[in-house]
Amino acid sequence: MQAAPVRAHALPSVTHALRAVESILLRGGQQTARRNAWNAVLEDRRRAKDRVEALYVPEAVADRRLQDT
Repeated sequence: MQAAPVRAHALPSVTHALRAVESILLRGGQQTARRNAWNAVLEDRRRAKDRVEALYVPEAVADRRLQDT
């Protein structure tokens, strides 16, 4: 007799497990504040990445102009 195959979606993901623990430990307002703070961190990282990339655009254009001459 073979065991039934385990489906990936049948097992809870780490994210779901962490959210379950978070909901037990934290009240609703604290959960919201924590998620908002984390979203702000992610947004700051995205903006920082965009700033770094924006610094390289003028340099790349200048390098291309030098190569074209």
